[in-house]
Formats: sequence, structure tokens, C-alpha cells
Amino acid sequence: MKSNRVRLPLALSLVFFVVSIVPAFGANKDIIELQTEVSQLQTQMTQMKQSFDERMGVMKNLLEQNTDVTNKVTIAITALQASINKQQEDRSGQGDQLSGQIQSLNDTMDELKVRLTKLSKQLEDMQSAQQSMAAQQTQAQQQAQQQAQAMAQAPAPDVLYNNALRDYNGGKNDLAIQEFTDYIKFYPDTDLAGNCYFYIAEMQYKTGDFQRAVANYDLVLQNFPGGNKAAASELKKGFALIELGKEEEGTQELKRVIQRYPRTNEATQAKERLRKTGAAPKSRQ
Repeated sequence: MKSNRVRLPLALSLVFFVVSIVPAFGANKDIIELQTEVSQLQTQMTQMKQSFDERMGVMKNLLEQNTDVTNKVTIAITALQASINKQQEDRSGQGDQLSGQIQSLNDTMDELKVRLTKLSKQLEDMQSAQQSMAAQQTQAQQQAQQQAQAMAQAPAPDVLYNNALRDYNGGKNDLAIQEFTDYIKFYPDTDLAGNCYFYIAEMQYKTGDFQRAVANYDLVLQNFPGGNKAAASELKKGFALIELGKEEEGTQELKRVIQRYPRTNEATQAKERLRKTGAAPKSRQ
């Protein structure tokens, strides 16, 4: 198209040059033909220019359309990128939130595991305690059954006590101790049980077993403080302590006998022993 635009001026120049050198007195056939060709060339040039302008308009229109499309695509891409970025941010936030929730669930699970461990330990302790209680109950039942059987086979309390007292007075210490012990086992809550402890202590005192004698005298004083052997038990406990070398403790026991049982034979014996040890209480003026 560019070459056609260059040829057209050259052709016109040539035509004007030829026309100018033709004699003015007349036109011949060659001039007419040349003019015809020039007219045709002008028509072609006009058509070519029109076609060029049309094509340029179409191209300009296409360019504008392409520009619009490009702008629209650019805008769409920008919006799409913004949307993608927003979605990524949202997903990132959701991921952080989800991570926090998962961590919270893990913490809760750890706490539940600790509680479950404690509950399991408590359950094991309760089961152990229950088994221990069941064993104790079984043992207690067995002991109660054995005691009931023994009570069923035991002699009457007055018979057993009289036999033990008879053997005690007869010097049969081993047999008497066994009988007094049986009485305490079968009838521990009776008043005569206190007497049994006292007589057992007396036999131990006579054989020099002062430590065990003190223990049995204490049982009389602790379990039967109002019994008829309380004063004698406290007196003999004081004697036994002095025999064990515990003179201060023995002296205090004898002084308590005098204070608690002032008008008894035991108080008189306590005063006599205190005089011998040089610890007799001063008489009131």
C-alpha cells in the first residue's frame, strides 16, 4: 500500500510534464489516451484512499476494542488477584484460628488424661480399701464366730473365776494365770475381769516380773477405776516401779494412793513405804 502511494505522485508528474510539452494547437489521440489513463489513475487513487481509510478505521476500531478488552482483562485480573489475596488472608486467618482450636483441644485432652489418671488412682484406692474392709469384715466375722463357739464351750463365769481363784490361793500359778486369762477372754466386761488382771499382776510381782506386773496393774486402773481392786493396784504399781528403779514415779503413785484412798489399808501401806524411802508426806499441823 505504501508503494502505491509513492507511484501515484510520480505518475501525475509525468502526465503534467507530457501535457506541458504538447503543442497547444491541439490534442491528439495519445493525449486523450493519457488523460484517460490519468483519470483512471485518479479514480483508482480515490478508491485506494477510501479503502485505506476504511481499513484504517476498521483497524482503529479493532485497536480500540482490543484496548478495551485489554483494560477489562487487566481489571478482571487485578480483581481476581485481589480476591485470591483476600481468600489467602482469610484462609490464613482461618488456619490460625483452627490451629488455636486444635491446641485448645489438645490442652483439654491433656487435662482430661490427668483427671482420668487421678480418677483411676482413686478407683484403685477405693477398690483396695473395699477389699481391705471386706477382708477385715471377714476376719471380724470369723473371730466373732470363733468367740461365739468358744463362749458356747466356755464354763460359766462364776465357775471359771472360782476355779482360777482356788488355784491362785493354792499356789498353782501357771494354771491360775491360764484360768484368769480365759475369764478375761470370755467375759472381758464384767467387774470380776478387773480382779483377774489384778491377780495375774500379783503372780507376776511375786516372781519378779515387775514390768509385766505394772502393765496389768495399769489395765485395772484404766478399765476398772471404780473396781474393788483399784486402790490395791495403784499401791502395788508404786511398789513395782520402785523395784524397777523408778523411785520418783513409784513415789508419785504412792502419794496418789494416800490422796485418793486416805482411810484405807492401802493408804497406810503407802505411808509406811514412803517413810522407808524418806519421801513420806509432811503431816498437817
